[in-house]
Amino acid sequence: MTEKKITVGIIQQQNTGDIADNKKRLKHHIEQCAAKGAQLVVLQELHNSLYFCQIESTNNFDLAESIPGESTEFYSRIAGELHIVLVTSLFERRAAGLYHNTAVVFDTDGSIAGKYRKMHIPDDPAYYEKFYFTPGDLGFTPIKTSIGTLGVLVCWDQWYPEAARLMALQGADMLIYPTAIGWESSDTPQEQKRQQDAWIISQRGHAVANGLPVVAVNRVGHEPDPSGQTNGIQFWGHSFVCGPQGEILAAAPDDSEWCEVVEIDLTRSENVRRWWPFLRDRRIDSYNDILRRFID
Repeated sequence: MTEKKITVGIIQQQNTGDIADNKKRLKHHIEQCAAKGAQLVVLQELHNSLYFCQIESTNNFDLAESIPGESTEFYSRIAGELHIVLVTSLFERRAAGLYHNTAVVFDTDGSIAGKYRKMHIPDDPAYYEKFYFTPGDLGFTPIKTSIGTLGVLVCWDQWYPEAARLMALQGADMLIYPTAIGWESSDTPQEQKRQQDAWIISQRGHAVANGLPVVAVNRVGHEPDPSGQTNGIQFWGHSFVCGPQGEILAAAPDDSEWCEVVEIDLTRSENVRRWWPFLRDRRIDSYNDILRRFID
């Protein structure tokens, strides 16, 4: 069995309302990762701007852009110059009145290797994403790149084992989750810990169940609520990488920016699946009811 390793750059960033500055700092951090040997760099969800979904405002649709467009040109150029695979997360304007939360993956030559439109769209206090995003229609399809096949999902998708499984069944080498999640100001410290632990456990569970590494990249820092109805969101950072047995390979702090490179040994996925052949033992003849909303 040929050994295969990939070095992954993780960029956890605190954003401001200055989009140009956010992109400038992202470029600098991407270059830092590449200088450390990163072959693949992953950015957080909706990384160009503040997390605008704290409120429902039609003015925020001005933040959306076409794909391809200005941002894809910007990140394409970076990926091509640095010869890296780059996973980005953009607010896509598909047509007037039709918008998606879309991950775009660039290959080492700067070309668009593929895109994924977020499938699961939340609608919770301070996370009013259903107002902005139409659910994805590209399916749970991995994106093939020159360094491997990437199972790219986005944030709320990370709670759904079905999404991770479908990516794994189509040959994904790893699962990747650009993310924007944090604490609302009224949460108690005990509730904050429960939420963060559940977030980590859920994704480590996807790694174990599918025998795949997981890369989760979250934003960090406080972003105020423009409406003033809440005290805003404290994004909890804690970006992390885990291996195919759920083992933590690297984890970022909760309260500061982080830019690191992590080596992932894809050979371990092959070995773990030999030891724990979960895919072999699936009872696919008995899962028809999974397509039902609820079994009553």
